[in-house]
Order: sequence, then C-alpha cells, then structure tokens
Amino acid sequence: MTDEPVPMQLTQDDVAKLMADPSSEVRAETTAKIASQFSTEALSPAERRIAEDIFRKLVKDVELRVREALASHLKNSPDLPHDVAMALAKDVDSVSLPMIKFSEVLTDEDLIEIVRGQGAAKQVAVAQRPSVSSRVADALVDTGNEKAVARLVANDGAKLTEKLLGRVMDEYQESDAVSDSLARRPNMPAAVSAQLVEKLSERLQDFLLSKHDVSPDVASNLILQTRERATMSLVDYGSTDTELDNLVDQLMRRDRLTPSLLLRSICMGDINFFERAIARLADLPLQNARILIHDQGLLGLESIYMKADLPKRLFPAFRAGIELVRETDYDGGPNDRSRFIERMLERILTQFEDPQSRMTQEDIDYLMGKLEQVAA
Repeated sequence: MTDEPVPMQLTQDDVAKLMADPSSEVRAETTAKIASQFSTEALSPAERRIAEDIFRKLVKDVELRVREALASHLKNSPDLPHDVAMALAKDVDSVSLPMIKFSEVLTDEDLIEIVRGQGAAKQVAVAQRPSVSSRVADALVDTGNEKAVARLVANDGAKLTEKLLGRVMDEYQESDAVSDSLARRPNMPAAVSAQLVEKLSERLQDFLLSKHDVSPDVASNLILQTRERATMSLVDYGSTDTELDNLVDQLMRRDRLTPSLLLRSICMGDINFFERAIARLADLPLQNARILIHDQGLLGLESIYMKADLPKRLFPAFRAGIELVRETDYDGGPNDRSRFIERMLERILTQFEDPQSRMTQEDIDYLMGKLEQVAA
C-alpha cells in the first residue's frame, strides 16, 4: 500500500456538472480538477482547448471561491492563455495575488500596468516575484509604496541597477523598512553602501545625543570612526575600477574624502582606492596621479599631496605608508592582510622618532588616535 494521493481525474460527468451551473461547492471542486490537470499530459490538445474555454467562463464566475480555486491551481502553469492570466491578475486580491506572484505568463508590460493601476497589495505581490526586471523595478520605485519597495530591495531575484538603488536611498531615506532591506541586500554597489553607511551613522549619532550622556564632540568622533571603518570595509580586491570610481565620486560629493579615510586606506593596503581618491582631490587624471605618487624621489608624492590640500603635519605618515607599499605586498600566506597592516603601523609609528618630521605632540596624538582606529 502507498500513502501517495491519487491524482484527480477529470471526467465528462465533471464537465457536465460544471456546465449545468450547480452549487458553488461543485463548481469550485470541478474547477480545481480541471486546473490541476491543465499543465499535465493528461489532456489531449482538443481537451486542452475545451479547458481553456471553460477557464474563460470561470474567470467571470460570481462565486469568489471558484475564481480563487482557479487562480490557486493555475498560478504556475506556463501554458495558461494570456487573457485568462490577466483576468485573474486584475481580480480581487484573494484571486489575483497568487497569479501576480508566480505566473510566468505575465509580461513586463502586464506587470507595469498592474503596478501603476491595481493597488498597493498587488504592487507588493509584483515585488515578491522570483524574478523582477529592472523596468518593473523602476515602476515599483515610482509608486511611493514603502512596503513594496522594501520587499523589492529584499528580493535577491530583483534586478536593481546602481542608479535605481541610489534613487531608493534618496526617495525612501526616512523609511526604516527600506533601509533595513538595503542593509541586508547582498552584493550592493560600494557607492550605494557608502551612502547607506552615512545615513545609518547619522541616525546613530542622533540616538547617542538624545539617549545617552555623550557630548556632541565625542559622539561626532565616534561616528566618524565607525563610518570610515565601515566605508573601507566596502573596498575589496574584487571591486571593479568603475565601482571604486563611483565610490570615490560619491564620497567627494559628500565631503567624505577625509585625511583620516585616506590614511586608513593606505594602512589597510587599499592603494587602488588611495590613488583614485587623491587624484580626485587633486583634480588630476588617475595616470598622472599614479606617476606622482610612486615617484622614487618622493617629490612627486609631496607635490600631489599638497595639491590635494591634505594636512602638512600628516605627510610623514603618508610618506611612510607609500614607501612600505612599494617595498612589500601581501605574501599570500595565512592572515597576510593582518600582517601587512601590522608592518604598516610599525613603519608609520617610526616617523614619530624622526626629528625632521616636525610633528608636534598634538599632531602625534591626533595621528595616534587615527592609527588606533585603523587597527581596531
């Protein structure tokens, strides 16, 4: 014996009952039988055409439970006639939502039409589809439906361009639900992630000032450390040149290309980011900036450093960092990044003993604080 259910078989008697328009219970049961076998091999081409005609009648059935049964059993059918799919998708929510979420028969044009004119619940259903094209995603962001946009951003199957994610950040910046979905989304572009880091940092600063006995200066410094540490965590060796350029441009627009961020990038070994950042600050082409940065005589480095208007007192630390970058690189061994950072910090700290550095105790205290942030 087996516990597997016996599949329902559609008979001529079932069709006769359905066409005779008996009780809603019988119509719902017969509807389920026809719909459940529609995408199988059980129906001949002629029977399939009859079933399609029956569906066209059933989408107009006055009984809600009949239409619900139809949608529930046809939502995954790739062979469903388009007009039937659209009729169900435009029905009341209990009928339409299964179709909208799962039907592959619905085109992008259909989904955009639904998003623009069929109500909030249907917009959320579109956002939850296994795959959402960039065109449909644009239409969803246009709606102003916070819940739908949060579901869209949380959907790994949604194709969200960097431009669209930037719009979401700008237009839904007050939405906790959208921010939470953005924070959880994998493989976010670095520029968008940096914008999110800044937004969350500002919110954290407001919380510290309102809920804790923390001075504005202490709160601001704490947030700066957190933000810059998070920003550099967005830069990795898998980042493309375009992603790095977009990140640098965004940080520049928001006045976030700070001396401490650039120093952190050197200490972390992210020389590609440093080169692009200082080129942007100095308003020089990247290739020219690289030539100056890596000038063996160090005059080139000092020239671009000053052109970028970075603090003179911190130049010895930057110089030491660039010298070490020239001499060494990750060795490929275990924890090579950590060991590189340790060597970098040791090299920079030796600058404090150089009488030619002309760094005051205040300068040293400032730099020590920044280096402690990098090492954290």
